[in-house]
Amino acid sequence: MSSAGGSSLQVHAVRFGPGQELLACLQAFVEQRRLRAPFIITCVGSVTRATVRLANATATNTNEVLHLSGRFEIVSLVGTLNPEAHLHICLSDAAGRTVGGHVLGDLDLFTTAEVVLGEASDLRFTREMDPQTGFPELVVQPRSQAE
Repeated sequence: MSSAGGSSLQVHAVRFGPGQELLACLQAFVEQRRLRAPFIITCVGSVTRATVRLANATATNTNEVLHLSGRFEIVSLVGTLNPEAHLHICLSDAAGRTVGGHVLGDLDLFTTAEVVLGEASDLRFTREMDPQTGFPELVVQPRSQAE
């Protein structure tokens, strides 16, 4: 378990527009503001494409991937946004059916994405390969005074 205790919270709000790729926009936002422990608080919007990895993927079988195309509402977006972002998304189609998984990219915005991000101001998020899971997993550390 990786834990560094509590932290104060900084909140950031941003809106992205039609045609932008949401994951790239979020990563650029985090980089520009030098956020060190960012996470998604909430997100609403819509996409025309998405690529997600399904829950049954393993370190040796990561090809369980859905490539979605059409108009989808973002029902939920959660996760951490350190350089190796770990996000999960839930999308609903025109009939209200939902699908979700680990975000791999291609989140092309249809109308908008209104995102509220949090940053644990006293922490730093990184990822390290975990031999038990076979995936890079979250490491939570106290932020140094130099950061």
